[in-house]
Amino acid sequence: MNGKTLVAMSGGVDSSVAAFLIKEGGAFCGGAAMRLFAAEGGCEDARRVALRMGIPFYIFDLTDEFSGAVIDDFIAAYRRGATPNPCVVCNRLMKFGIFFERAGELGYDLMATGHYAQIFFDSGARRWGLKKGADESRDQSYVLYSLTQKQLSRTLFPLGALTKAQVREIALANSFDNAKKRESQDICFVPDGDYASFIERRTGEPFRCGDFVDASGRVLGRHRGVERYTIGQRRGLGLSLREPLYVCAKRAEENVVLLGRDEELYSKSFTASKINLIACERITAPLRVKVKIRYRAREERATVEQISDDGIHVEFDEPQRAVTPGQAAVLYDGEYVVGGGTID
Repeated sequence: MNGKTLVAMSGGVDSSVAAFLIKEGGAFCGGAAMRLFAAEGGCEDARRVALRMGIPFYIFDLTDEFSGAVIDDFIAAYRRGATPNPCVVCNRLMKFGIFFERAGELGYDLMATGHYAQIFFDSGARRWGLKKGADESRDQSYVLYSLTQKQLSRTLFPLGALTKAQVREIALANSFDNAKKRESQDICFVPDGDYASFIERRTGEPFRCGDFVDASGRVLGRHRGVERYTIGQRRGLGLSLREPLYVCAKRAEENVVLLGRDEELYSKSFTASKINLIACERITAPLRVKVKIRYRAREERATVEQISDDGIHVEFDEPQRAVTPGQAAVLYDGEYVVGGGTID
């Protein structure tokens, strides 16, 4: 932690303690908050923390960039039938994209965040690596798989070896106002969790109704727009059915939502694109890994092959439920991140 470091501060306890630890370690530390949308209040919370610590503080107004790169991408993904993870996109394009570059422009050698993950240098492979945070219940390596070698070499995760309880203890011991601040569990720009209403308000366009169909093409009823549904969904379909049926696929180009029994949700393989590999430059032979197909999912054993510069094929040992296009698939070798991509 000896380089001049700019900490991405949100106003929450994690990034505040990250800044505190860097400063306590003797390195020159500054803080910066990203203003991403108009209703956001974290910038002023972060400013108060930085003022209390006596460190330089900046606000990067990135509302236009966030709107185009993250929110518009989120809407476009839903419209083509995918279920996106905007936090992964935000990390890649905003925090470790624009923020990372701004830190360098301001003369900082390194940037730091409050993520629960760990960075290391593999001297044998001569590559920077990423592994899970010590607190498995808080591990955020899943949303960081897109980090490049350049970004890993200039990034610090001061909380990587700590538990959340230890972080709160540090905050309480130093009388941080946000020591007990409640964490948001929702996507920041959709705090009420109603993604469909947000998309309609944002675009000013009502969703197109269409047909629910089964695997044979038989019409089962009418849906209220493919954007309202996700793979594996059973509740909220608005249908009276003889047996439980689930969303198995969304064919946005046909404006059709396919329903089926629970067993029809299982698949043995998938492909992913927009890949980023951390542990190696390329997967040159079938590789045994564990794969996580959503943030809260359990890792499952699989074999992965690289099928193009930008794509991988994953074959599970056992069929998995509700593999969802648009979600991130992250590959692990024990606690180490091999890489990941977006499920096609």
